[in-house]
Amino acid sequence: MRPLAERFGLVIASDFEDYGAGYPTVDFLNGPSPTDFGQRVDWVITNPPLNKAEAFLDRALSVVAVGVAFILRASWAEGQGRYERVFKDRPPTLIAQHTERVPMVRGRLDRKAVTQIPYAWFMWRKEGALFTEMTWIPPCRKHFERDTDYA
Repeated sequence: MRPLAERFGLVIASDFEDYGAGYPTVDFLNGPSPTDFGQRVDWVITNPPLNKAEAFLDRALSVVAVGVAFILRASWAEGQGRYERVFKDRPPTLIAQHTERVPMVRGRLDRKAVTQIPYAWFMWRKEGALFTEMTWIPPCRKHFERDTDYA
């Protein structure tokens, strides 16, 4: 959350489960959104559960003013069914493929974690897109990590 706040200012963070980070637990799919209380939400930026990513996209697009950004397994771009349900009528504005592996460990950060799973950012602008731009994120983990990330 801290890196996002450095760039965007106000960041409202929550999680479905309490991992000890101090974020409120919220059911994003069924619970209230800040827009229910009159707050503007410019972006929803998340790592949704893979099996609920389509539902998260529907909900996120219904509450944002600007856009949605999901980090997901790169393979999420595959599949005829997902093409029909998601990409055919609302293609992402941008897919940004990580060129280095991004290790994700449930509920914590781990400097020594490794993974074989490739991840990409899938981004939608609220106004939609006629086509999807694809780009690559060059290796950058060491540049952006800080010792305080692992405190």
